[in-house]
Amino acid sequence: MSVRVFIGPSITLEDARKEIDATFMPPVSEGDITRLVANDKPRAIGIIDGYFENVPSVWHKEILFAMTHGVHVYGASSMGALRAAELHPFGMVGIGAVFEAYRDGLIEDDDEVAVIHGPAELGYPALSEAMVNIRRTLSDALHHHVIGQATHRRLEELAKTLSYKDRSYANLFELAREYAIDRREVDAFSFWLQTGRADQKRDDAILLLRTMRQQLKADTPPKDVRYHFEYTTLWDRAIRTVAQDAS
Repeated sequence: MSVRVFIGPSITLEDARKEIDATFMPPVSEGDITRLVANDKPRAIGIIDGYFENVPSVWHKEILFAMTHGVHVYGASSMGALRAAELHPFGMVGIGAVFEAYRDGLIEDDDEVAVIHGPAELGYPALSEAMVNIRRTLSDALHHHVIGQATHRRLEELAKTLSYKDRSYANLFELAREYAIDRREVDAFSFWLQTGRADQKRDDAILLLRTMRQQLKADTPPKDVRYHFEYTTLWDRAIRTVAQDAS
């Protein structure tokens, strides 16, 4: 049985292929998991990136459905971290710092992981900066004494005020000037950023792929769940739609 992983702006296809032998797919959206289970029944599914806003997001019930069919489902970084934080009590495996922050209630908003990105033809390049990456980078700068507590707090607050589409270090520095944040520390942070910029989403994506590789190498048996999957009218309609798409 196959291994499928949904990726996008969090990790490049080239880097992902270095970590695991899998079929890599575009960011997940509504119906994708259901189709996979109905038509292919992979051994494991990894969810890193997923569509939202203008494209319907993957349903929670699709993931529950997959696990009732013995499929191991892993999540990290972006949409995968969100769904894993919500479904880990049911057996979805969440991995990485972003998942843990959602699970523990340290962050709650979807915009923490949201970015705008370029087209598939270019490899879904991120065109804005994820808030979770900014938080990690600011934390590292504080740890390395590049900025102090007050500057760390204010830059984090200002970054959060930006729309996820406009969230970038350039816009953050513009706000820092507008609000008269300590110029010396902001300049030091700007210089340090050239080498100190962190990418938590990519780090978590790599950790997910390595974890999947190690666990699947151990010949893990099919997923066993303890919940009852409720077949509703809405779900039956979704299954019929998948069947029609496949015909």
